[in-house]
Amino acid sequence: MVTDQSDVSAWRPRIPGVVEVFHARFTEYAYPMHVHDAWTLLIVDDGAVRYDLDRHEHGTPHDTVSLLPPHVPHNGSPATPHGFRKRVLYLDGSLLGDELIGPAVDGPGLRDPVLRLRVGQLHAALARSGDELEAESRLALIGERLRAHLRRRDVDAGRPGHGEGLARSLRELLDEHVTEGLLLADAARLLHAHPAHLVRAFSGAYGIPPHQYLMSRRVGRARRLLLDGLPPGEVAVATGFCDQAHLTRHFKRLVGVPPGRYRLGAR
Repeated sequence: MVTDQSDVSAWRPRIPGVVEVFHARFTEYAYPMHVHDAWTLLIVDDGAVRYDLDRHEHGTPHDTVSLLPPHVPHNGSPATPHGFRKRVLYLDGSLLGDELIGPAVDGPGLRDPVLRLRVGQLHAALARSGDELEAESRLALIGERLRAHLRRRDVDAGRPGHGEGLARSLRELLDEHVTEGLLLADAARLLHAHPAHLVRAFSGAYGIPPHQYLMSRRVGRARRLLLDGLPPGEVAVATGFCDQAHLTRHFKRLVGVPPGRYRLGAR
């Protein structure tokens, strides 16, 4: 029987465009549906991950690079008995614009050996102090190749229906009130919609209820503050959680380890 094991390392490099570097090994931990406010560039070095994105199941063969867009819910679980070992880069919008979210949703798995090699080389450079110029150079080439992949796809954006437009409006409201939160009744009043209809529209459009989306955004902010060196108690207050226990419960569910252990694994 495989015992549940986890090992994480995270840091924020001094490289423009890279929000966070995250290395992890999990044997049994499964991510629930959640979102990030950054692009997720993922390679798996051992094992495999199975995940759902926009209601479609995907995997991570060793020769692929996975690119998950921001604000789109996804989950993740081990696809092999011994779990998986992964390396992740979280990238801000300066490298990839929002206009590329649609193509990334349509095909998050990129079979490109050159890209896979370059991402691995970038991780190696980011782990070495003094190699910032090399890391910036490799990131620039990776960004160029990613944009070329996504722009080659002929995406029919289409005109969003009323439900999708309402869901987007609610998402924008939630994004504006991540820390202080937003009452559903207030959102319904601002958007001129019934609360139940708002929840159905949002869940139907994004595959995740509004409260779960908000918690994902808060945990994302908490990760950044922990990497900055703030203690979990202060982070809980700064990101809108009731207390440290509230932060710990949601953080462990979404990241796989409690915030204190995540902070200890930070470089």
